[in-house]
Amino acid sequence: MDAVLSTVVLGAGQAGLSTAHHLARLGLSPGRDLLVLDADTAPGGAWQHRWDTLTMADVHGIATLPDQALPSFTDDQPANVVVPAYFADYERRYRLAVRRPVRVDRVEPAGPLLRVRAGEQAWLTRTLVNATGTWQRPFIPVYPGAAGFRGRQLHTHDYRGPGDFAGQHVVVVGGGASAVQLLAELSAVASTTWVTRRPPVWRDADFTPEAGRAAVALVEERVRQGLPPASVVSVTGLALRAQEQGARERGVYVREPMFARLTPTGVAWPDGREQRADAVLWATGFRPDVTHLAPLHLRSAAGGIQLDGTTAVRDPRVQLVGYGPSASTIGANRAGRAAAVAVLARLRQAAA
Repeated sequence: MDAVLSTVVLGAGQAGLSTAHHLARLGLSPGRDLLVLDADTAPGGAWQHRWDTLTMADVHGIATLPDQALPSFTDDQPANVVVPAYFADYERRYRLAVRRPVRVDRVEPAGPLLRVRAGEQAWLTRTLVNATGTWQRPFIPVYPGAAGFRGRQLHTHDYRGPGDFAGQHVVVVGGGASAVQLLAELSAVASTTWVTRRPPVWRDADFTPEAGRAAVALVEERVRQGLPPASVVSVTGLALRAQEQGARERGVYVREPMFARLTPTGVAWPDGREQRADAVLWATGFRPDVTHLAPLHLRSAAGGIQLDGTTAVRDPRVQLVGYGPSASTIGANRAGRAAAVAVLARLRQAAA
């Protein structure tokens, strides 16, 4: 008979490492009771894939893991180098037994256990923590004419920096923080048009810890009801940082409503206006990477995975972190501890 693990954590980003650390502190032995599977070839979670011009000035401590501060850095160092190195050191220091690259295909019931499958490999476990995040599921909406556009289309998932767009006109689609940041750096080398579905909501007050907790609570309420999770950022509003003030002064943040279609040479609005474009950058967010959980039938009739805290209501053997309120770095560490406590409670219940 195959060895049975106490828990398997899927994903070694911030939420996954936080959970694994708390599980080890609560008594699970990494490599024996606890296994972390990660699809990437190297440590760093989604941070290793971020664009090269995202610097530590943009991070502001939000990538910090429990019980180990970020190392010293300068604001101009690239986040996709500093943060992955920090995550790698964290895995080594706490001996978290991360196995990679392992991309899980499906998680299925196996009587009282769960079977985790990745190609020809499989593991049996009593509980599961899903921390696969959203990075592997970039969302690009379908718009008429997209296939005929002769310019370049890309998502923030594939964006590496502004250099490739020098002298071009770029239409940036999206109303989130990434769109605001990318407009700032693109507009230094190219002309831009900003397009959003809804008028942006600007935040005037400082983003305090209390405001962050309130934003997380709003998303938590959605997942308690089984609704598809909203982004935490979508309820916090937008704010311009010091590095974006120059773009504001250049008039970059003048928003246009969503266009109706793409043309071979740009985009067109319902009123007949057209804008020539060399590229369309879709800063339209991501969706939860949870298709491998489909055999467990966790989704509610409302279309989301209903959670009680981090516990899947339809199968309490499963915890979700990096989903809904903890998809943002605001809630990742708190969710990791909550999931670890819930796993231990489930294991004690099963053993009773």
